[in-house]
Amino acid sequence: MADRTPREQGVPRGLLHDLAALDQALYEAVTVTSTPALDSALRRLSAAADHSKISFAVAGALALSPGRTRRAAALGVAAIGVASATANLLGKRLVRRPRPHRAVDSPFPGRHVPMPASASFPSGHTASAVAFAAAVGPALPVATVPLGLLAVAVGYSRVHTGVHYPGDVIAGAVLGTGAAATVLAAARHL
Repeated sequence: MADRTPREQGVPRGLLHDLAALDQALYEAVTVTSTPALDSALRRLSAAADHSKISFAVAGALALSPGRTRRAAALGVAAIGVASATANLLGKRLVRRPRPHRAVDSPFPGRHVPMPASASFPSGHTASAVAFAAAVGPALPVATVPLGLLAVAVGYSRVHTGVHYPGDVIAGAVLGTGAAATVLAAARHL
């Protein structure tokens, strides 16, 4: 139906423009805010979350104990697999959003991590960290808050280090939640 206006086709163009402007403004607010006490720690956290190393380490520790904790580890690892595949094989290839531009004269270049070559949307780090936390939590409630806080910190670290917009992180969190729900539903079905 070519004669439909943008408003009738779905999301109004003005709303998309406003969301993009808000996303850019939030990213820029983070990049110009001096946080020397956080810069090094968030840079290390962001790097440690590469390839879900933190989540896999936690899963390895959980898997050492039989029963519920081992099941929680297996669910978490499965959720990482679903989230990572969805973010990297589908999301980034379909959306192809460019990474944020980091100016040569950035006020805080010491907080940056190397810029990934992949597209920006969604944040795969966030998707995997949230998927792990959301899948482990129901199986091991005592881990819910610590893993949830870790996932939030990983997501924020990706904005703080200059490699993602906040909207990428939000999309990654939604994707990670969906991946965990899918894995938990499949586990209940089996």
